[in-house]
Amino acid sequence: MQFSSKILSQTITKLCLDNGIDHIVISPGSRNAALTIGFTGTTSFTNFSIVDERCAAFFALGLAQQLQRPVALVCTSGSALLNYYPAIAEAYYSDIPLVVLSADRPAHLLEIGDGQTIKQENVFANHILYSGACTEGEEFQKYNEDQIHTALSIAISQSGPVHLNLPFSEPLYDIVTTPSVFPENHPTVVTKHTDNQELISEIASHWNSSSKKMILTGVLPPNSLEANIISQLAEDSSVVVLTETTSNVHHPNFFPAIDQLIAPLEISDFRALQPEVLITFGGMVVSKKIKKFLRDYPPKVHYHIDSKKAFDTYFCLTKHVRCSPNHFFKEFLSLTQKTISTYQQDWLRVKNQRLQKHELYLKEIPFSDFLVFSQLFKALPNNIQLQLSNSSTIRYGQLFEMNPSHAIFCNRGTSGIDGSTSTAIGAAHVCKTPTVFITGDLSFFYDSNALWNQYITSNFKIIIINNSGGGIFRILPDAKQVPSFDTFFETKHQLTASQLSDMHGFDYQSANDMSSLKAQLAVFFENSNSPKVLEIFTPSHINDSVLLSYFDYIK
Repeated sequence: MQFSSKILSQTITKLCLDNGIDHIVISPGSRNAALTIGFTGTTSFTNFSIVDERCAAFFALGLAQQLQRPVALVCTSGSALLNYYPAIAEAYYSDIPLVVLSADRPAHLLEIGDGQTIKQENVFANHILYSGACTEGEEFQKYNEDQIHTALSIAISQSGPVHLNLPFSEPLYDIVTTPSVFPENHPTVVTKHTDNQELISEIASHWNSSSKKMILTGVLPPNSLEANIISQLAEDSSVVVLTETTSNVHHPNFFPAIDQLIAPLEISDFRALQPEVLITFGGMVVSKKIKKFLRDYPPKVHYHIDSKKAFDTYFCLTKHVRCSPNHFFKEFLSLTQKTISTYQQDWLRVKNQRLQKHELYLKEIPFSDFLVFSQLFKALPNNIQLQLSNSSTIRYGQLFEMNPSHAIFCNRGTSGIDGSTSTAIGAAHVCKTPTVFITGDLSFFYDSNALWNQYITSNFKIIIINNSGGGIFRILPDAKQVPSFDTFFETKHQLTASQLSDMHGFDYQSANDMSSLKAQLAVFFENSNSPKVLEIFTPSHINDSVLLSYFDYIK
């Protein structure tokens, strides 16, 4: 084993290892040499080298998303740290634990005009669970250990990003074979829930006296709800359960395509759907239509179930129940009574009518984004991890029932297009099942440096819907009437992924009509020795009208 001569590096690496933080994403640099030496000096750590810090941070996000434990990021001083910010914000809102370890110059070299220095301390102030700053020198060992313990404990117990700023003076590359310090670890105790018995009884009282109960689920990891809980909710005729593509919760009596259900409704239908009791859990919700509906037609009471936080998304939050959904429903359902109601059956009837019209619409429309997504979701093999990019991709995903065998993920914390590919690649690296990533053209090209790493597995596949720009903007009211819409909103282009695929060792396939798409999909999911890209070119001038006409058609 080898260690950096810097005792701060020795302290960090020892405490990370003691806390199970053994996946480290390092971006090359000099000021972080002591950290790099420490993490690479033992086989106990799994280290990744990724040059682009923005891609590195999203790659680490993907690792942590799948590992469900903290992953550390290591960078040099200066602007390198700022490139982590998009992924830090995503981790903050998506409750994904990251530990940012930024190397810095000593205090006496800051703000004097020295090279590669910025004000690094507390740089993520508004989107971080904890910011700590250490100091070089043996006399600060106790202080440094406390800072490190606090940061790691918060990342683990609160599941989110933390930042430690670490100054290192020269020389930076000295190596020793025996550590100088042996910091003592204080194991983190994670409390999953508090005593909510009185509050749960209160909710049960409202529940038992209501005939219209709605449950809305946001982003959830797969298997977040036990099967018997799902069955009990599905069998209650007074309960309507709305799920999202990212909820990873499935049952024939649930409503997975929220916009498909709500968008065509009339005012009288809205009043009929309005719940008396609303229970929500999970992360961010994609559907704008359900947000507007619940804001315009609020329930009498709204309870959000989450061990950490509750957003008042619908402006009617009654109380926050601090526990996991599984824990809540195990206690809650034993206190509930079934109510005679037609609430669920009435809306299942509407759902079935929508699905029939949905299938008829697919037979009538031309080759377009809508038809392509329909073909893709039907063609995907079972038991895969499905990563979706933001903007059009996730919104089209909301209109189709997903395969229950798929584990589905999307960066919905900030809903940005900037790191979807990097996240998917990181997730695929530690996922044991094949991973398919579906993305739009702008999102793919924006994050093209994601392909510049050596950790892309051969069973990783990218599907790009290339409609030559930001097609999502065409469906916004009056957007196309804005001067220079093509240039500054839609961002028209003629790029293809062919050369990028060749440069980074991907097998490349393409399609531009239904016949070629079916032919390519027939072979695309076969095993290969290289990762694959399938680029599907769609006509940008009709995609918006096909989508907008859909909601009128299924009324």
